[in-house]
Amino acid sequence: MSTQAGKVIYTAKTHTVGGREGASRSSDGRLDVRLSLPGAPGNGTNPEQLFAAGWSACFEGALGVVAKQMKVALPADTAIDAEVDLHAGDGGYSLSARLNISLPGLERSVAQALAEAAHQTCPYSKATRGNIDVTLNIV
Repeated sequence: MSTQAGKVIYTAKTHTVGGREGASRSSDGRLDVRLSLPGAPGNGTNPEQLFAAGWSACFEGALGVVAKQMKVALPADTAIDAEVDLHAGDGGYSLSARLNISLPGLERSVAQALAEAAHQTCPYSKATRGNIDVTLNIV
């Protein structure tokens, strides 16, 4: 059963070779990265860092959408620090995440309401809902 709704507005296309110790490039050439194992010496990023960067960017965009709907001005220095944990256990590998949301100058209750609404709106949050542990922290 598909959970997709609406028309496709963008498709990201990448080509990856070598897995976690390889390279990935987008079809438009804007992304061209070397990959490495988490914590390994040398150059290269890893899938967890890429996921954290994508999710935090998307989440901040979702904050903008819900702030406009709620008639709240987002602070100019709004920031999201995403932390994505890679776990190894008896059942194999899994992820968990924390989104540390900085909304300086907003009342904590307003910041919390915005964060919760953004978490319902953000496509990354929707994709992970019920699949990994996610903690939203207002910092």
